[in-house]
Amino acid sequence: MGGFRARGGRYGVEVRNVSKADTLTYRRAMLISLFGFALQLLLAIGVGVYARMAGGDHTATTFAIAIGLGCIVWLTLAFLYDQHRRERIEAIESESLASATSSAASAFDGTGDELLVASRRLAMVQKWIVPIASLIFASLMLGLGIVRLLSARELFSHDDFVEPDQRGWGIGLAMAAAFGGFVFARFVSGMAKQTHWAALRAGAAQAVFASIVGLLMAIALFVRLAGGPDWPLRVLLVGVPVAMIALGAEVYLNFVLDLYRPRRAGEVRRPAFDSRLLGLAAAPDKIAESVREALSYQFGVDVTGTWFYQLLSRSIMVLVVLALLIAWAMTSLVVIQPHQRGLVLTFGKISEPVASLGERDGQEIGPGLHVKWPWPFSSVEIPSYSMEDGDDESTVRTTTGVQVINLAANPPDRGEDGPILWSEQHTTVEIYNIAQPERAIADPDSAGSELSLVAIEVPVHYVIEDVMLYDSIAAPGQRRFLLQAIGRSEVSRYISTMTVDRVVATSRTSLADELHAVLEESYGRLNGGQGAGIRILFVGVSGAHPPRDVAPNFERVVQARQNRESKIEAANKSKTTTLTRVAGRADLAEQIVEILNRIDAMRRSGADADAVLELEVEAQQLLAETGGEAGQLLQYASAERWTRHMTARADSLRFAGQSTMHAANPRLFEAQLYFDALKDVMSESRVYLLQDGLPRDMVFELQDQSTGRNVFDANSAPQP
Repeated sequence: MGGFRARGGRYGVEVRNVSKADTLTYRRAMLISLFGFALQLLLAIGVGVYARMAGGDHTATTFAIAIGLGCIVWLTLAFLYDQHRRERIEAIESESLASATSSAASAFDGTGDELLVASRRLAMVQKWIVPIASLIFASLMLGLGIVRLLSARELFSHDDFVEPDQRGWGIGLAMAAAFGGFVFARFVSGMAKQTHWAALRAGAAQAVFASIVGLLMAIALFVRLAGGPDWPLRVLLVGVPVAMIALGAEVYLNFVLDLYRPRRAGEVRRPAFDSRLLGLAAAPDKIAESVREALSYQFGVDVTGTWFYQLLSRSIMVLVVLALLIAWAMTSLVVIQPHQRGLVLTFGKISEPVASLGERDGQEIGPGLHVKWPWPFSSVEIPSYSMEDGDDESTVRTTTGVQVINLAANPPDRGEDGPILWSEQHTTVEIYNIAQPERAIADPDSAGSELSLVAIEVPVHYVIEDVMLYDSIAAPGQRRFLLQAIGRSEVSRYISTMTVDRVVATSRTSLADELHAVLEESYGRLNGGQGAGIRILFVGVSGAHPPRDVAPNFERVVQARQNRESKIEAANKSKTTTLTRVAGRADLAEQIVEILNRIDAMRRSGADADAVLELEVEAQQLLAETGGEAGQLLQYASAERWTRHMTARADSLRFAGQSTMHAANPRLFEAQLYFDALKDVMSESRVYLLQDGLPRDMVFELQDQSTGRNVFDANSAPQP
């Protein structure tokens, strides 16, 4: 057929060089779009059924939703190319009418645009249906992606991560999606290089999205099935929703940019749901072409003509595969550091290495180079633990290194030095143990009615001696928590039998040794009595304190005890001072008191008076020898006794002599006594001798003749 001279410019569709081949071209694109729709819908249903069978696999469910939303793109493309096909058929019919007889043709002059119904419908689809479908696709991708991401965050951070069942079926479906999606995407992207099929790039992008996610999901499931870590599954758990959100945001961005992008007349706009990022993955040859052009521009020569580029382009796949094989083979080599020991796990079971160039003790491998089966068939387990350094937390993979666990209260949060009082905050979260109150000792009936709380720091330092026994006590990541849980249980049980005073004060030194023995016995019961494979180096007891609210009450008790001790010391001091003052020496005073107590006991029992007298004499001699106040009083009393005795004896002898003198001459003796008495009375008196007959009322001037002192007489002095 020849060219068609009519134009449907009002609807944006130009009809030129119409042929039957055009209808077949668009029909093929429509069929490919329907096939892509059916293939993507089948994959979505298959993955959705697997997600249901696997116990509600969150990642598979999100993957099925993403694949299902891609059906919107394929269905829109099928509708678009069907309209193109109808428009081409209409154009052929219009061309046939234009080449008819002139009489017949004249009947249709000026009515070309009115007869192009399919052309108007195609223009409407390109202007409204495709953008609306793009917005619906972007909204569903963005909204459902956010919903799935919010529900995945809780599972991602949960310690008990629920892994999917039926991993074999999951790997099979994921590999089918990866392989089928990639092959179909490459096929469609090849078709999209033709101008008429350019819109198929959007469908190829959806196919390659399903391929990439399916490949990642298959790898994650295979790694977990081979006994590897679960972090790939955790990453996919949030990675797929994030990819959906990114794809929806890109479609929105494409839609907005297309509104402001200038276009030539008659140019068909690119659908907004045609992802540019996924288009690069579907057609990587464009990336290589861009790189080639950039290199040629930078070097100023045609790089593609050099022998190196030609060799690299011919052997690039071989080199990439060889590099991957070498990297995969390198996973069979493992180096154990000098401070480490490990176990080889083949399909999740402990096995011996293929070869060893380092230390080896049965199935346990030590420092050196060892050869195992490559990943993921075999792996090496090295016990590890997390060691916090300030705000940063670093994982140290070690075996012989000293590890520390706290079995009671946490250490203080404060970094500065200095004491921490009981009334101050120690840590953000205090852990208390139950202890018996002190009154439980004095009153056993009240032991169960009241309990005391005490926070005590019990750090335990240990090293791993037997890696196999240590690996057998629990799953990786749970061994340290198991040891800590068992230790805390034993510490709580043991402290609950002690009084709070013993824990806080009296038994702090011996408590560490007692807990060391208890923990050794408890850990020794693990693995059927073989032990936990660890050796406890140190058990400490530090920082014991009551709850912060009751600390003032403990302080008052301590103050009362200090006052009591102070008074006791003051009493002892007074006792020592008094005994020393009284007896000269405290030890001698206690000896004298003991003798006096014996004397009192003998008197109450009616003992012999001579024996009591001997003890009294002994006590007096001891008191006299000490030189204290009591000894001085005894010596003074003894001297006073002898003075009185001799004075009384002299008086007695004098009286006997006077009696004899009185008997010899009584009048002389009496006169002598009279004049002696008169002399004693008048020795300090003035005597005036008067003549008889003098008047009675006489005035005397009673002055001393010498009121002063004779300076020439040394013995003369005024009398008082």
